[in-house]
Amino acid sequence: MAKTKKTGLGKGAAALFGNIDSFLGNDEPEVVAQKQEILGSVNEIPIDNIEVNPFQPRTEFDPDRLNELMMSIETFGIIQPITVRSMGDGRFQLISGERRLRAATKAGLTSIPAYVRLANDQEMLEIALLENIQREDLNAIEVGLTYKRLLDEVQMTHDQLATRLGKNRTTITNFIRLLNLPPEIQMGLKGKKITMGHARALLGSDDLTVQLLVYKKILDEGLSVRKVEQLIKAYKNPETTGGNTNVEVLTPAYREVVDNLAAHFETKIQFKLAKNGKGNISIPFTSVEDLNRLLEIIYND
Repeated sequence: MAKTKKTGLGKGAAALFGNIDSFLGNDEPEVVAQKQEILGSVNEIPIDNIEVNPFQPRTEFDPDRLNELMMSIETFGIIQPITVRSMGDGRFQLISGERRLRAATKAGLTSIPAYVRLANDQEMLEIALLENIQREDLNAIEVGLTYKRLLDEVQMTHDQLATRLGKNRTTITNFIRLLNLPPEIQMGLKGKKITMGHARALLGSDDLTVQLLVYKKILDEGLSVRKVEQLIKAYKNPETTGGNTNVEVLTPAYREVVDNLAAHFETKIQFKLAKNGKGNISIPFTSVEDLNRLLEIIYND
């Protein structure tokens, strides 16, 4: 069944934060006046009355940076208020600012300045994700995961998301494609063992085995992005049978041999295997300089 297009995208604060009448309800006039005063203003709210956002996309908080923020709060107080939504009966739910809330709690504060807004669950998720994606310390995998959640759970299209974030549609797609990499490579990207350029180059192959082999070479040899692109290209176009009907189709074990040789020599390898077990390996070169490069590799092994 096709997804129903989410209404209200890009329609301003009224669409984003819901129906004020539902918040005001049928209370006495003085209570309604108090609620109207709270909405859209900064209020000191008891920390014990605030529950965390169940839609928070951020799961890791750097303890050192949290301590730095705590010390800043102890010295200067809360500079930027958090944002919450009213749950009724004096209870509130966090929309954005969990790091500030955690640091304030560690600093011993009992209340915290907060903007009070109205939002339903779907809008809470959208606000939290859009607020999260603006952080400067996100790694590429976190960005890709947040983009994917906005597409899947908030039902945005690539074009809608690109417009909301002021980014090129291709940028959105490239970050999401990173999630197709093996978990080991994703962890390497998160841990800054490789760059976004390396990761995108690895996506030039759909073969997970090839991706992991080249990834290990990046770690072992410090390969440049350009070298990775060349390796991936060599892996994708190895010579195998040459059209000879007496040539054996390569098994995964032989394919790994070809892949390892191509990675070692950083070039396309011609590998032929006959049904009787005989065969040959050829290493083509494109110039005298390329030949000298290959000879240096051979003699230094």
